[in-house]
Amino acid sequence: MANAMLNIHVIQLRMMSIKQAADYASLPLRRFLRIYSVRPVALPESKLCYDFCGVDGWLDQIKAGDADTGAEKGKL
Repeated sequence: MANAMLNIHVIQLRMMSIKQAADYASLPLRRFLRIYSVRPVALPESKLCYDFCGVDGWLDQIKAGDADTGAEKGKL
């Protein structure tokens, strides 16, 4: 049996579409749109994009209990 070397290069995206950002956060798209509190980035000649670091920071805030997820909206 012959041996072969396999080289794989994975490129981590910095900017994501709304669908990619929702998938990254493990949330359904509609819920992500409702509760994500960080503004998307408007890149020149492109659609709105979501910053990987911004989504990570938002998830870290949720984990720490500091994020405004809109969960309390409409409960007064």
